[in-house]
Amino acid sequence: MIHELLLALSGYPGSIFTWNKRSGLQVSQDLPFLHPSESSVLNRLCKLGTDYIRFTEFVEQYTGHVQQEYNPSPQGQTGLHGIYLRAFCTGLDSLLQPYRQALLDLEQEFLADPHLSVSHVNYSLDQFQLLFPSVMVVVEQIKSQKIHGCQLLETVHKHSCGGLPPVRSALEKILAVCHGVMYKQLSAWMLHGLLLDMYEEFFIKQGPSSGNVGTQPEEEEEEDLGIRGLTGKQLKELQDLRLIEEENMLATSLKQFSLRAEMLPSYIPVRVAEKILFVGESVQMFENQNVNHTRAGSILKNQEDIFAAELHTLKQQPLFNLVDFENLIDRIRSTVAEHLWKLVVEEAGLLGQLKIIKDFYLLGRGELFQAFIDSAQHLLKTPPTAVTEHDVNVAFQKSAHRVLLDDDNLLPLLHLTVEYHGKNPKDSTQSRDASSSPREAPTSGWSALGLSYKVQWPLHILFSPAVLEKYNIVFKYLLSVRRVQAELQHCWAVQMQRKRLKYNETDVIKWRVRNHMAFLVDNLQYYLQVDVLESQFSQLLQRINSIRDFESIRLAHDHFLSNLLAQSFILLKPVFHCLNEILELCHNFCSLVSQNPGPIDDRGAPQLDVLVTGFSRQSSLLFKILSSVRNHQINSDLAQLLLRLDYNKYYTQSGGTLGSFGI
Repeated sequence: MIHELLLALSGYPGSIFTWNKRSGLQVSQDLPFLHPSESSVLNRLCKLGTDYIRFTEFVEQYTGHVQQEYNPSPQGQTGLHGIYLRAFCTGLDSLLQPYRQALLDLEQEFLADPHLSVSHVNYSLDQFQLLFPSVMVVVEQIKSQKIHGCQLLETVHKHSCGGLPPVRSALEKILAVCHGVMYKQLSAWMLHGLLLDMYEEFFIKQGPSSGNVGTQPEEEEEEDLGIRGLTGKQLKELQDLRLIEEENMLATSLKQFSLRAEMLPSYIPVRVAEKILFVGESVQMFENQNVNHTRAGSILKNQEDIFAAELHTLKQQPLFNLVDFENLIDRIRSTVAEHLWKLVVEEAGLLGQLKIIKDFYLLGRGELFQAFIDSAQHLLKTPPTAVTEHDVNVAFQKSAHRVLLDDDNLLPLLHLTVEYHGKNPKDSTQSRDASSSPREAPTSGWSALGLSYKVQWPLHILFSPAVLEKYNIVFKYLLSVRRVQAELQHCWAVQMQRKRLKYNETDVIKWRVRNHMAFLVDNLQYYLQVDVLESQFSQLLQRINSIRDFESIRLAHDHFLSNLLAQSFILLKPVFHCLNEILELCHNFCSLVSQNPGPIDDRGAPQLDVLVTGFSRQSSLLFKILSSVRNHQINSDLAQLLLRLDYNKYYTQSGGTLGSFGI
């Protein structure tokens, strides 16, 4: 019977020890010579045999499953699969080896001494009575919850943190085997830019992150605060500006790779995972770049073998050490970041490229765009056609030559784009611009105007299409402000030519309204160019010159761009909409004055009344929005603009209204 017992414990039940799929291994009830106490001891041993048989079934089933699935389609699989599961099975199988050896030793002992009892078997296998049930809990959790990929690491790690030394030691050995897979994936990703993950198990995936999708409902209850055009939801947006900035940075991200958060084990911090992502992206970009084959592989300064050996050393350690792991990741990241910094800043001339971005996208070359506005006014005041884009670019080139901007290397990289009805957009910029503009369809060429720039390698990692699209939004906004300012200045010149002629009451109204419009637009322009653009740009340059780390430069640039969008109020829909309405009213007023330089007739008087009333209402709304935010002590940018407009309290004393008849 002892040999029957040893065979049953080895996974081969017979007539004395029977196997039942539900209850497992049990002593047969038809044996009259067994005392109940002996049956109790034998059933206790049978529980070990039951666990062992289920362990071996699990190992055979899922190890074979992975081997057969050579060309899988992970989306269609619902069962357990993957390389990490196979590694877990390998570790589990090695965990069972001492048990098998103990059964062999017992057989030798019983052959040498036939008088040994069942109690000796119970004593020899007692060390597994704690171990097997605890490991079985892990196996059952994997099967029931269909735990996949790096989630296995998290599950095994949590169960290894118990207070039973044998269980902790055994699960740590299994975890070490599973970590071997992770280290191989890390080595391929960080040293060669290869994402070897056919079963979607790694915590890095190809494609954009979906973690911020659907985090906020699109429609919320609108709460009226008694301020025209400003609701509770919009005021909350003003109060939560930092979140809006971050959302803006992430919303249009076109990153090729991202973190798969659900696969990241809890004992690996997100900051470390982001460093791993950055290194792999950089190496992958470098390896796949066809422009400079001679540079391939040099991003790690030819230290791939050294880093591979250090990763192998970490893999051989019995316990995962986060400090050693993060130190190695930091060293690899520092090597990559410093090399990229040298490549981008010194060799590719990042500061010069930023100067180009500032000169053209942010209207740093004011004289160029002043000349362009004058020469393209007749081309863009009507709805655009198929030839408008070509004519506008010719006018842009002529304006550049007129202001002595004759850089033959620079001008071919810049191209003005004009969207017109029937044109096939190359990307989704048209739909995104529609969301940022109060006008749904372009009514003139100015509203459809954009700027494109051919970014040279390797600066495309900083100036991605998503980044250039945001710059384009700022460009269109700044150009509209500059154009309205130029129109008001031309309107002033027209009125100055008639100042000695006889004038009536409507002329006085026109003078007053133009003066108030110019006051508001001039202060807005000064705020945008000085308080926002120059201030933020100087901070960006200072940051770039003080560090030798590419990732810090990218973060500084992202922060710079998000600050531009936030502080110019493009993100704050109530303010942005109000300012656009004011600019539109100013444009219509200038058109009216240009068409009627003399006294306004009866047909133009109602139109002037509408413009004056509209400007009065919109300026009042703007003042109320700025004042309400200032009273809540929320945002310094709005307070700065209000300070520009209300520096002598004239705005306040007039009740927040400009351009009205009573002023």
